[in-house]
Amino acid sequence: MSDISFDEGRVRRPALHHVNLKTLKLQELIDWYGTVIGSSVNFQWPGGAFVTNDAANHRIALISLPDFVDDPDKLTRTGMHHSAFEYETVDDLLGTFLRLKAEGITPGACLDHGLTLSFYYHDPDGNSVELQVDNYGDWAASTEFIRTDPRFAENPIGSPVDPDAYVAARAAGAEVKDLHERAYAGEFPPSGAFDIRLPLP
Repeated sequence: MSDISFDEGRVRRPALHHVNLKTLKLQELIDWYGTVIGSSVNFQWPGGAFVTNDAANHRIALISLPDFVDDPDKLTRTGMHHSAFEYETVDDLLGTFLRLKAEGITPGACLDHGLTLSFYYHDPDGNSVELQVDNYGDWAASTEFIRTDPRFAENPIGSPVDPDAYVAARAAGAEVKDLHERAYAGEFPPSGAFDIRLPLP
């Protein structure tokens, strides 16, 4: 008789491992994610690829089949809005912004959500990819913020941010906590197009 017990009543909490994207632009996506998040290919075949930016066997699975059709109304369809990647520090996020800008890759929208500072990029298929940093450097603190701060209840989306102005303020010596509060209060409004990939009026 086996002693194995599966404890069927207990809820387990698995970690998110990967996202899977369908595409007609396989190599373009492989190259784009390699540039943006530093991923490399662990396996590729004519119908797809497994790519990762850490020790996992894959973090993004790409599937490319000849019967796929691009959806011209993608923005108005239900489904996943974005995937997100988190940096340890604000300076890591800002350094990445500057590196990608030099490569001609710029975010469509940047927001201080209160809990995070988030830069949203669009991959070659128009999927949104969020590069973010926790504004508190501590998941417990940012969780407490969204649970209890009345500002978040009033505006759970946050304040649009001009990334160049944010970089300039940080480069001038602004402390991270102060910079977040200023951005969240709307001090760095975007100066150009703002595309959050939602069909807003």
